[in-house]
Amino acid sequence: MTTTTRLSLGPLLYYWPRQQTFDFYDDIANSAIDIVYLGETVCARRHELDNHDWLAIGAKLQAAGKEVVYASQVLFESESDVRRLKTLIAQGGRMEANDMTAVNLLSVNGPTAFVAGMTLNLYNEAALALMANIGGYRWVAPVELDASQLGHLAHCVAGRMETEVFAFGRMPLSYSARCFSARHFNRQKDSCQFICRDFPEGLAMCTQEQEPFLVLNGIQTQSIKCCDLLADIPLLLTLGVNVLRISPQPQHTCAVIDLFRAVLDGQMTADEAFRRSDDLRLAAACNGYLHDQAGLDLVVRHHHVGSY
Repeated sequence: MTTTTRLSLGPLLYYWPRQQTFDFYDDIANSAIDIVYLGETVCARRHELDNHDWLAIGAKLQAAGKEVVYASQVLFESESDVRRLKTLIAQGGRMEANDMTAVNLLSVNGPTAFVAGMTLNLYNEAALALMANIGGYRWVAPVELDASQLGHLAHCVAGRMETEVFAFGRMPLSYSARCFSARHFNRQKDSCQFICRDFPEGLAMCTQEQEPFLVLNGIQTQSIKCCDLLADIPLLLTLGVNVLRISPQPQHTCAVIDLFRAVLDGQMTADEAFRRSDDLRLAAACNGYLHDQAGLDLVVRHHHVGSY
């Protein structure tokens, strides 16, 4: 059965070389994705692309029929950060606010349509109502919400805001003013020598017992495992989720998009798509948060052909 649920590509969380980034979005323009989020959300020192470059990429994606949303930084640390955001806002495109600074700038002259990003930490009806009243037309659920919480909040905002869920990729867990990638190499944040460029999938971190634990990505900390909700698409549809977000990775992003599209279009079962994603993920799969378990757990529930 086909659905009206759409697919989004989240903002690029890693620091890739300029040409690699342009080539990546050229491929995305020809993909089955519906919505693309653009811009630097993690660290303002990542300067391979500037606002003009993101706007040029956005124009090309819009010409290809994609909804383009420009994403704000998560942490604003200087006036120059704010100026860059104001420049983007002045272009009049759709925006994702990932910090209350962005929310305030977008709503200073009255309600302006925007996406309320997951790092706004929206966990209850009152917070979502506030976002809707000042122009929020979509919200991205925090990754740690379980199905019961997610379904309740999606129902509460149905008709006012779309609900988007992070459905594939290493989960962003936290942010800090300190750059952990630079610290790992005994460098200061302001003289990091852009070490992030050497780790296009982030820097894996282990415990003292050498157990894989987390991934360092500049000021961002990610899960060591890859959130993969392909098998959970039937559940997400029953909860009222409108948009499924896929996070960019260096390889196979378009193939992952194709799997999600095949399930939504009724051309492949959710279980079969999940099985095929084993060869496409950066790491082992997890979906524990959705099932009220530890985030790195994998809860397997089989779905029958034609069950939705």
